[in-house]
Amino acid sequence: MDDIVKQALAKWPNVPHCFGWLGLDARGQWYMRDDPTQAAGPFPQSKGSLLRHDKLIDFIQRNYEPDAQGQWFFQNGPQRVYVELEAAPLVWRVMDDFSLQAHTGLAGALQRVLLDAEGRLYVAAPAGLGIVHSQDMGLAADALEQGAWPAPEEVPAAELPTRFGFVRSPAAARDLASR
Repeated sequence: MDDIVKQALAKWPNVPHCFGWLGLDARGQWYMRDDPTQAAGPFPQSKGSLLRHDKLIDFIQRNYEPDAQGQWFFQNGPQRVYVELEAAPLVWRVMDDFSLQAHTGLAGALQRVLLDAEGRLYVAAPAGLGIVHSQDMGLAADALEQGAWPAPEEVPAAELPTRFGFVRSPAAARDLASR
């Protein structure tokens, strides 16, 4: 976490959390979701505006982590901005040597490979569960064929949040808890 963020947290410890305003798609792209976007439907059906400002994206990614309930958030100064996830908290890029790098720039140590019924490939790593970026499926297939990665376990996509301890929609979880 950035030092400036830590300082803001110390100065303003009781800023309310923000839900529904930020989304992460299955390709590692961030989306800002204003009130009309949120009213139009849940993420990713209603995505919002694609963030394109590199410094803002870098700031989000440096300050992106999960809370104790598995809800991923971006610490924006004193405010937690909870993230709506299309697939998983991380999006893994596969390098030419079959190593992994998250959309945040973090290197990944492969623990398990999972495959859902729709053919989406996931990797579990100490940093968290992530979907393999669609552009890297050829490299992932090579890693599997060459035995560099273990054979994928088949898993229903709906079971991934429970099995790997993350929440796809913190906004929906909050709304459900308030009923």
